[in-house]
Formats: sequence, C-alpha cells, structure tokens
Amino acid sequence: MELGRLEYLQALVTEFQVTDSTGKKRRCSLALSVSSISSHARPFSFSLAEAKEQVLANLANFAYDPSNYEYLRQLQVLDLFLDMLTEDNETLVEFAMGGLCNLCLDKTNKEYILEANGVEPIINCLSSSNEETVVSAVTTLMFLTTPRSRAQTTALPVVECMLRFSLSANTRLSNLASIFLQDYCSPPQVEEARNLSKHTAVGIPLPKD
Repeated sequence: MELGRLEYLQALVTEFQVTDSTGKKRRCSLALSVSSISSHARPFSFSLAEAKEQVLANLANFAYDPSNYEYLRQLQVLDLFLDMLTEDNETLVEFAMGGLCNLCLDKTNKEYILEANGVEPIINCLSSSNEETVVSAVTTLMFLTTPRSRAQTTALPVVECMLRFSLSANTRLSNLASIFLQDYCSPPQVEEARNLSKHTAVGIPLPKD
C-alpha cells in the first residue's frame, strides 16, 4: 500500500515534467521513463498548460496529508513548488504556494524551505493579484517564522504590506493580516512600518477580489 503511494507520487512528478514544455531546467530531476507512468496517467484532452496545472494541483492536495511528507521530500516536490513560484502562469503559482503552505507546518519541511532560501519568493507572492496565492503566502510566512527566520519573514516591507492588507475590504485577507501583525510582529516594527507608509505611496498592491 505504501509502496503504491510512492509510485503514484513518482508518476505525478514525472507526468508534470513530461508536460513541461518551457525548456526551463528544474531542480527536481527524477529520471523515470514515460512508460512507467502509463498505468497511472489519466488521458488529457486539454492543453499542456492545463495538464501541468492539473498535476500540480494533485501534488498540492497530497501535501495535505502528513503521511506523504517523506515521499514528497524524497521526490523533491518542495523544490518543484519553490521553482513554480517564479512562473508567469498564475495558476501554477497558486497551486505551488498552496502546496508549500500545506507542507510547512512540518518541522523538517519548514527547515528545508528556509535552508533553500524559500522565504524571498514567498514574499514576492504577496504582490500577486490572485487572492488564494496571497492568502497562502501570508499563512506560509506565519508558519515559517522562527527566532532565526523572523528578521526575514517580518522585514519592514512585509509589515508594510500587512498593514495595507489589514485595511482591505476583503475580510478574509484583512483578518489574516491583522493576526500576522499582532502575533508575529513587535509593536515597534508595526509603528515603524506605519510611519514609513505615511511618507510613501508605493506598496504591494491588493489582490483582486
């Protein structure tokens, strides 16, 4: 049963790579043959981009289950998710960000993401126009905040961004940002960001409703 699960996840990763027509080299580089996934693969009647989105969504869903964490690390899916954060396809970014959000509650996964310099691309996702991506990015920054990483996860631009989000008409986003400011930022940090915001009109745009 467990072996079958690993093989299925391998098939998903390979399927994603087979449908990757961008030519961009991925850090995740499994060498499985296409024939090895024939018993698992589903027939696709849509474009390569849609196929990639479907497979990445499946991988992100598997990231919900802690029993899959070891397999996902073994298959370098965390690297794959991190790589996808810089894609132009907003749907791929959304699913990758959601997958990382699911994974980073685990201590080993958290440490891996931090060691892989994953905080910066996650922070960049705060500027996405996709609400789901932004919500996942804020939540992930919360989960990744440790005494060692706090200086980066609560850097001044991030705190400024959370101040703006806390004023959003989007209740889901404003509530999440308010929790971030209250639980993860010190009062001096919030005050500094608030004072700086008074003197600049530049900020991370709010996601579209």
